[in-house]
Amino acid sequence: MSADPTPRQTFATELLLRAQPVRALLLDVDGVLTPGDLLVGADGEQLKRFCTLDGHGLKLLESCGVTAVVLSGRDSPALRARLAELGLLRHAVLGRSHKLPGAQAALEALGLGWGEVAAIGDDWPDLPLLTRAQLAACPPGAHPEVLARVHVRTRAAAGAGAVRELCDLLLSAQGRYADLLSQAVA
Repeated sequence: MSADPTPRQTFATELLLRAQPVRALLLDVDGVLTPGDLLVGADGEQLKRFCTLDGHGLKLLESCGVTAVVLSGRDSPALRARLAELGLLRHAVLGRSHKLPGAQAALEALGLGWGEVAAIGDDWPDLPLLTRAQLAACPPGAHPEVLARVHVRTRAAAGAGAVRELCDLLLSAQGRYADLLSQAVA
């Protein structure tokens, strides 16, 4: 077991340059933070599966001054519980199928423009955000129209580290990844 703090993960220079001005990450939920399956119980309760890698990446990102804004066409107690646990409810826009107005309002409240935004989504409702963002990303299982319009296609699947991969890219672009890794290895 090595305590060597040297990062093993690398990103293309053009992506790092594109990601440098990013101060906010817009996130879809179903098909990005979750695998996209809707699990509905007999009484109508919704269950969602989240990846702890993604959660830790979002916490690291927030600690470095990049704000996560969650935008979802759905709302559920399960989603709210996870977002509360991660400290992300304050900037969440839930239960709105048209995401652009909520994203624009969140960015205005943060004093940010689209040139300071990364976005990750997987389907048509995310396209207005992805096409405006400085850095647009999607998981590999995204709809073909989304795949054709992003700068980054993650290697990790939705709900299985895709968001963490994007967080790591943003942390690297901010020059914080190596320091955070060094602290974790120490």
